Amino acid sequence: MSRTVEQKRALWAWLFLALPLVYFILVRFYPTLDAFSISLTEWNIVGEKTYVGLDNFIALYNDPVFWIVLGNTFEYLALGVPISLFLSFMVAYYLDQIRFGHGFLRACYFMPFLTTAVAMAWVWRWFYQPVPIGIINMTLGQLGILQLDFLRSTTQALPAVLVPAIWAGLGFQIVIFMAGIRAIPQTYYEAAKIDGAGPWQILKEITLPQLRPTITFLVVMSSIGFLRIFDQVYNMTQEGEGGPLNATRPLVLYIYKAAFDDFEMGMAAAQTVVLFTILMIITVIQLRLLRK
Repeated sequence: MSRTVEQKRALWAWLFLALPLVYFILVRFYPTLDAFSISLTEWNIVGEKTYVGLDNFIALYNDPVFWIVLGNTFEYLALGVPISLFLSFMVAYYLDQIRFGHGFLRACYFMPFLTTAVAMAWVWRWFYQPVPIGIINMTLGQLGILQLDFLRSTTQALPAVLVPAIWAGLGFQIVIFMAGIRAIPQTYYEAAKIDGAGPWQILKEITLPQLRPTITFLVVMSSIGFLRIFDQVYNMTQEGEGGPLNATRPLVLYIYKAAFDDFEMGMAAAQTVVLFTILMIITVIQLRLLRK
């Protein structure tokens, strides 16, 4: 049976798409669905699974530490997303206006994104140490300012962990913002200048509206990243516990501890389901709001 050109193209397209589809089904979709079933069981990863229904979710609801961890997770999100997007947009906006050394500066900003998260976290942990080890407190001392506790403080630890997390992802966001800025037709800017529009008007009426798809993408991606923050907390806090007193522990670290320290796979799966639900709800809300 002979096929038309369109049918042959469709066949080849499905053949090329088959491998990634199989990958997502086996590596993404199946583990996600399996997590839902495991969350309804009590399982220590080696023994038999015991069905317990919603007991794991009830235990989470009655766990005060879980609510602290959930609050920390939303604090990472609420602080990290707007700060990182504002900084990355400002850098990208002014970097786009620079012609001399543009490539070198862009590479410098992008370098932290390529740096190993573990190595970067340990360097920042060294920065935060007390005198005479920590370079930040040494600098504050030279300026006559009292040293800060940073990772040893229940109020300063979370912002201290958040700073390197923001810094690490800044390069990626800058590159995406610059790509969005470069995609705006120059005729818009030329027409605005002819009409006598100032820099602030151009930014407000042309640049930001044209960057709406870019902003939507970065808001969603950065939200997922901050809700799943793990490396910085695990490597910067004492023994990776997310301390002091759970002040920096996010939900992902809580899942890790439940699964691989306590071997409570059912409880870890229940927390994973909670995180998945939060990610899905926030992503859907953001997409709808930003598209409008």
